[in-house]
Amino acid sequence: MINKFVSSVAAALKDVKDGATILVGGFGAVGQPDLLIEGLIEQGASDLTVVANNAGYGRVGLARLLAAGRVRRLICSYPRIPGSVIFEELYRSGRLELELVPQGTLAERLRAAGAGIPAFFTPTGAGTRLVDGKETRRIGARDYVLEHALYGDVALIEAWKGDRWGNLIYRGAARNFNPVMAAAAELTIAQVRHAAPLGDLDPEIIVTPGIYVDRLVHHPVEAANA
Repeated sequence: MINKFVSSVAAALKDVKDGATILVGGFGAVGQPDLLIEGLIEQGASDLTVVANNAGYGRVGLARLLAAGRVRRLICSYPRIPGSVIFEELYRSGRLELELVPQGTLAERLRAAGAGIPAFFTPTGAGTRLVDGKETRRIGARDYVLEHALYGDVALIEAWKGDRWGNLIYRGAARNFNPVMAAAAELTIAQVRHAAPLGDLDPEIIVTPGIYVDRLVHHPVEAANA
């Protein structure tokens, strides 16, 4: 019987290795897998490359992972948002490498990885410092930049509901980067707010099929938000 729910966060993250590339879903705090991030801090993996839309805020979640000194390199679109004090401190002191990627390009690099497309051309960033060192090509009347697919060793994502096969649906804006990251990693771990009985999810509304998901952690939603 296929059952991808694991007994604990520690069990879900047990084999994350030092030096891994970690895809972290979410858009700011929306859809960010905070339970799994906290578990990764406890697990102890270090020298990580983290791919996320932004660099966290305050001193919780992704920002706390940065503060713990576990991240060597950050690939993201918006590292400087209100409250990104940890990123500012680490980057200015030279303790964190940064690769800036336009948001749409970041999403497409992840989607390409999940689709088995190794690289693609895009006009985004052409003629700017963001393309220094990258291959460019004139196609028709425009300049295009070659961008490579962005693969992860591990994806940490959040979903609203999931069944034991790993089929997932999302709630509202929490869908953001989670589905493309789920498909782009060698190992995908999802925290889900509701554990749905098998067959309860309408196939027409499943966003991430279970084939992309390896492990599930049930993180029950608070009654007020159910």
